[in-house]
Amino acid sequence: MKHINLNADLGESFGPWRMGEDAALLQVVASASIACGFHAGDPTVMRRTVRQALDAGASLGAHPGWPDLQGFGRRPMQMSTAEVEALVIYQLGALAALAGAEGGRLSHVKPHGALSNQACADPALAAAIVRAVGAVDAELILLAPALSALARAGEDAGLRVALEIFADRAYADDGSLLPRSEAGAVLHEPAAIAAHVLGMLAAGGVRSARGKILPCRMDSICVHGDTPGAVAAARALRTALEDTGWQIATLPELLR
Repeated sequence: MKHINLNADLGESFGPWRMGEDAALLQVVASASIACGFHAGDPTVMRRTVRQALDAGASLGAHPGWPDLQGFGRRPMQMSTAEVEALVIYQLGALAALAGAEGGRLSHVKPHGALSNQACADPALAAAIVRAVGAVDAELILLAPALSALARAGEDAGLRVALEIFADRAYADDGSLLPRSEAGAVLHEPAAIAAHVLGMLAAGGVRSARGKILPCRMDSICVHGDTPGAVAAARALRTALEDTGWQIATLPELLR
């Protein structure tokens, strides 16, 4: 039996404003990356999402981002490495406290949006994030995009690193994600999403929009919870994976 992880970015509502169908997605995925209040989320949303994830048997992860609620953390920012370390540590600490209050424990960290995209290309930013993770808990798993500077920084620092591919995003020839502003960058149809993922798993690497294969290990598949039809796409993907011999595992189970 082949094992792989399915994860979703959750807890991205704020106050009365609702984003996504967290409870429904948690019936499909095995790991939850929960917003920590900077790009989305608030203490009540964070605590509620922790409870939902624990009830569903999903492993808990922190999803820290730039301090950019208005831009949903998708606008690039520039900070010193010391500031980056502090803002990541702050967010991990907040979610870890809420998880502990509910009898849970963080098992992974996955940077969000522009913070992740910039760190995937910027070794200095990637190293700052990795230092922050290690300072909080060196046993935390870094969930990082395959083929990225962020993944390499985690491996170089001795962290456990799970390599992630994206179910609903198209790739450029260098392994980076196509910008959301480009046509075809975000996939919406469940069948197309399942075919995209199964094609990469069969090929043993990321497949770009132009058909280039970039060989890499693939440990986890992200289904974004903030796209229309996310739950239907996640269900179709999980069914397709299981029908082709894959068993879904939490990140701690996968890297045990």
